[in-house]
Amino acid sequence: MISWSHHPAQSARGFPSSSPRLRTEVCPCPSIMSRGREPRRLLLLVMALLAAAGPSAAELVFGFYNATCPIAEGVVFAEMRAILQDDPTLAPSLLRMHYHDCFVQGCDGSVMLRSSKGTAERDATPNRSMRGFDAIEQIKAKLEMLCPLTVSCADIIAMAARDAVHLSEGPWYEVETGRRDGNVTVAEYAANDLAPPDSNIVDVKTFFSVKSLNSKDIAVLFGSHSIGTSHCAAFQKRLYNFTGAMDQDPSLDARYARRLKKLCPRTGGRGRTKVPIDPSSGFTFDLSYYRHVLETGGLFQSDGSLLHDAATRGYVEKMANASSPDEYYKDFAAAMVKMGRTDVLHGSLGEVRATCGVFVD
Repeated sequence: MISWSHHPAQSARGFPSSSPRLRTEVCPCPSIMSRGREPRRLLLLVMALLAAAGPSAAELVFGFYNATCPIAEGVVFAEMRAILQDDPTLAPSLLRMHYHDCFVQGCDGSVMLRSSKGTAERDATPNRSMRGFDAIEQIKAKLEMLCPLTVSCADIIAMAARDAVHLSEGPWYEVETGRRDGNVTVAEYAANDLAPPDSNIVDVKTFFSVKSLNSKDIAVLFGSHSIGTSHCAAFQKRLYNFTGAMDQDPSLDARYARRLKKLCPRTGGRGRTKVPIDPSSGFTFDLSYYRHVLETGGLFQSDGSLLHDAATRGYVEKMANASSPDEYYKDFAAAMVKMGRTDVLHGSLGEVRATCGVFVD
């Protein structure tokens, strides 16, 4: 069973009973990608059929490092707390990194790999705004001093994502570990496997079904948009050229659209302007994201698309009207653990390397 609580008690790994509450700014959402939608959808549908039998067997367990490096999770948490105290805006980006890692070749740490030719996952359009690579390297370096060649980069990313959520006033949950690191990274894979923010609900469900994630998982994981901001370019099409006829998305609340247009004018506003994904509570991991989506249609088209499917809309409505975040926190923990099992390398597969961001060419 998944163990979680909003305020974890002192554990055998040495976690503090409480942690400082931090504020965050950087968008954990997917980035814009330009590619043909129909060929992509056909490819994803084929992949979804192949994935229908369920996720591949993965030997992940809670407490994988209890014998080989019992301080591992405590070290990650302590480093994350220090990192986010110094720069709280890294929290949503580190959460986003886990998602981008898992959706591209599985949760294998390949998002950290470098390419001198600019062909790595981190060079792809969806990852160019990614921050937090240095933070993962910092955590890895600390663990290498204490437990050499033991804790994988993939596991560090998964633990750091959990800690980023908790340190943003979100839930605590146990993370399965035992992943090993991949040594292949291809920018095109990231461009093909990550849903862009202008995805409709059909596309979103297809992208997620390929990873054996269902409609509830989609609605739950989209709640990670509770923290972070976005640049105007990620949603400007929705304001000014939704169908190619210089029009506005009719599903977007008119008053909210006017506010967004002031921040992101038709010309300009593409620089360093940042807009909170959840304007009511954009720095706290809570339920206000769901209220925002239900009331306005959300910032991204993909946020609003949750309202265009009976299952995802039902979950949005339920959470928007919930009196407590407890049910959502349980659901989020379960969905994150499930996503973290995606196509992992384990046993004799992959490697545990001393540095996460090595060059592959």
